[in-house]
Amino acid sequence: MIVPSPELEAKMRLETKLPKVGTTIFTVMSQLALEHKAVNLGQGFPDFAVPQRLVDALSRAMAEGRNQYAPMHGVPALRQAIAAKTARCYGREVDPDAEITVTSGASEAIFDAVLAVVRPGEEVVVLDPCYDCYEPAIDLAGGVAVHVPLDPQDFTVDWQRVREAISPRTRMLMINSPHNPSGAMLTEGDMRELASLLRDTSIVLLSDEVYEHIVFDGARHESVLRHPELAERAFVVSSFGKTYHCTGWKVGYAVAPPALTAEFRKVHQYNTFCTFAPAQFAFAEMIEHEPSHHEQLGEFYESKRDRFREQLQGTKLRPLPVPGGYFQLVDYSAVSDLSDAEFCRWLTVEKGVAAIPLSPFYARPPEGQRLARLCFAKEAATLDAAIERLKAL
Repeated sequence: MIVPSPELEAKMRLETKLPKVGTTIFTVMSQLALEHKAVNLGQGFPDFAVPQRLVDALSRAMAEGRNQYAPMHGVPALRQAIAAKTARCYGREVDPDAEITVTSGASEAIFDAVLAVVRPGEEVVVLDPCYDCYEPAIDLAGGVAVHVPLDPQDFTVDWQRVREAISPRTRMLMINSPHNPSGAMLTEGDMRELASLLRDTSIVLLSDEVYEHIVFDGARHESVLRHPELAERAFVVSSFGKTYHCTGWKVGYAVAPPALTAEFRKVHQYNTFCTFAPAQFAFAEMIEHEPSHHEQLGEFYESKRDRFREQLQGTKLRPLPVPGGYFQLVDYSAVSDLSDAEFCRWLTVEKGVAAIPLSPFYARPPEGQRLARLCFAKEAATLDAAIERLKAL
């Protein structure tokens, strides 16, 4: 281990640029699950197979020598496939050359979008609870995160509170639907409210839509791309990892109008420059030849959601509604008065099931909230094993 001398450390003046950031809760809980052999329903990754066509297409791309740098903004075949899918799903025609950028995961896309348009001192409105990568990107841009809480019961947006949070310094508003961690979804009415709120402003919208195809009960995903007035000022971010069960491949993309895309690519090219090339060819083939996968993804996960919720009825945990996404919030008040972080640690170490507390998703967690997040993107055997342990609570 190399340890600088105190004198050198003093000269370097090491002051963290992210004083509020430690190791993410997802890493902490997954490591704890590993150490205690717990069933890991914490970190949001599937434990079932990637579609075979996708695996075969990836292997073929590598065998055919498509292993060098991809074009900075993504291989043409994939951008064209994304454009075609966007038109089919949301009725919006986008230019694959000027409006689509392939990134190394949705997190990179979010980072690039924030860094592209937010300047020091400008404000970004985020809706709590929100995913933990939002505020660090804002901080690194020199911006200021302005937190507006969602309803603590059903996680709906109070648009009047959002309106009150807008100031002359507001540069960006971030939304997420289906929402992580709650699964709540924005409605067409929400989109009308959002359009009204932004109409006479210069605020840029960032819409995190990584769970876009995981929606239930016949609902329609209200992508920003369905709404021209919003799309013309928005970065819309999605993730192949969530759609195709391959979170470890880290491939996502951003759709934005040409002027925003041009600024976005200035950051992207000096961040990752380009993204894993063979996977891009594989996703292009998958979208073109097996559209049924994303078209039927909601139905696939809805059956998992329903089965898991039915099983939870046999425990002391109370499941909250899940309109979309692959996470189930549970109220554990009938089990414990511990804080959510303490409860999730106890549940992992003592009862053998890893969950994620909600407090890390908040700037100021609601007092007395007793909720934990469980991931049901798992094989039936994994969920069965977890339920057997949860029945003992």
